[in-house]
Amino acid sequence: MNKAFIVGLTGPIGSGKSAVAKLFSDNGHKVIDADKVAREVVEKGSPVLACLSEVFGDDVISDDGTLNRRLLAQKAFSSKEGTELLNSITHPAIVSLVKKRVEEYKAQGFDKIVYDAPLLFESNTGVLCDKVVSVVASKEVRIERVKARDNMPLAEIEKRINAQHELSYYTEKSDFVIYNDSTLTDLELRTLGVVEKLNEVKNGTI
Repeated sequence: MNKAFIVGLTGPIGSGKSAVAKLFSDNGHKVIDADKVAREVVEKGSPVLACLSEVFGDDVISDDGTLNRRLLAQKAFSSKEGTELLNSITHPAIVSLVKKRVEEYKAQGFDKIVYDAPLLFESNTGVLCDKVVSVVASKEVRIERVKARDNMPLAEIEKRINAQHELSYYTEKSDFVIYNDSTLTDLELRTLGVVEKLNEVKNGTI
């Protein structure tokens, strides 16, 4: 079985990472969505969900036994300490499931896989990747995007963004950086340029 070429895709909230992941998918990459994996590991009755309840309070579990994501986010993402604590609980289970998913896709014959993960570096899943791509944008642009996308108070948006790393955290750890402060057309051109370079790396031409 040929080795799969795995690209890690990351970036802060509001950077436009999901749009980039869609472009990768449209250009022959199988995408593993870390957010979907994260939802799987906290399903009703899971050990991870029980641990979150112990650490962040029983009220993060709704009456029907499922995770109250909004309340957990308010508690965890309001500080860097809370974010790090949440990550320490969820990341080991996420890493395990991602490795399983990669093996499943490899067995199905996919040789180009993108792992779309907001917390790629924090979860140490970057070590699974051959190359890493970060999508970044200015704080002002990201605030406006999240405001337009989510029904969330501005103060909460700013708390989430302030609890994240500076952009240099992403750019210094990545092989490729896509700057997304402009139009969707510009984003597509920049992304396709990176896809082309990654294909050249995979094929050993550069």
